[in-house]
Amino acid sequence: MIPISLSQFQKAIIELSSLEQLKALTKLISTLSQSDRVTAGQLLNSAKQRLSQQKGLKVNPPSAKENWWDPTTPGILPPLGHLHPVTQAIAEIERIFKGIGFTRVRYPEVDWDWYAFGSLNMPIGHPARDEWETFFIDTPDHPSMGRMLLTPQTSNGQVREMERLSKPPIRMINIAKCYRRQHDLTHTAMFHQFEGLVVDEGINIQHLKGTIDHFARHFYGPKSVSRLRPFHFQFTEPSFEVDFICTMCEGKGCKFCKSGWHEVGGAGMVHPNVLKAGNIDPKKYTGFAFGWGVERTYTLKPGLKLNDIRLLYNNNLEFLSQF
Repeated sequence: MIPISLSQFQKAIIELSSLEQLKALTKLISTLSQSDRVTAGQLLNSAKQRLSQQKGLKVNPPSAKENWWDPTTPGILPPLGHLHPVTQAIAEIERIFKGIGFTRVRYPEVDWDWYAFGSLNMPIGHPARDEWETFFIDTPDHPSMGRMLLTPQTSNGQVREMERLSKPPIRMINIAKCYRRQHDLTHTAMFHQFEGLVVDEGINIQHLKGTIDHFARHFYGPKSVSRLRPFHFQFTEPSFEVDFICTMCEGKGCKFCKSGWHEVGGAGMVHPNVLKAGNIDPKKYTGFAFGWGVERTYTLKPGLKLNDIRLLYNNNLEFLSQF
């Protein structure tokens, strides 16, 4: 083995770039003088650390008992989030209705009694108010609009939209949170609803049915259809419950739907008193409205088979990552 001086050793350390060169220099330490070996050892240790940091290489050969890190192994990516399924549903609903000329609007989720009930043909003390089980706000009443409350439905936007535009044509889609004192498999205290309102000359039930069918075909698939069942809502006349054909059995009847149909919400022709509350002449203009829960509508998506909407809000990442 050819002897080496400390200066040569230092130069070799500076030029060191591989594990093989490191091993060779280690063997040359014995050729240095006794006084230089300490300095050479310190330089060698520094070189080992530099190589380990720069190259990700271990300075000792791997053994069967230790974990050997392979620098060519792909890294583990951090988990990536995505939009909540309800947010995805809202975006799709908005896109469908914008495609046929509706304008997306937003109105207060904390509003006055007048907009949530009074203007919708439900005066104080009317039994229809009991259906909503409303959250009222502990604050002084408005002198003309009554108590403040958390909106139990998005219908509070109907008269507000009429006031904003002052005259037809009106074609709005209002999507917002709603609040009711209900909590079970198909209800949550807070949920999302989308409200459609069309007011113009000559609007009739055919326009309502056509709009609903358009939404059904684009949201559930080209084979989806809807049906209207007579019902009573205080703010529409005539009023209907809206059902969509079951996406599981295509209307034949199954364990999921029981009858071949699923109820999604209400609809109807805007009551003349509601048009008057919005300063619209009911003798000249007519309109239709509908209001459906986003979560309820979304759970009927083909293949979803989600029969408890509370799952959407329990923050279970294993569940939410499927969407």
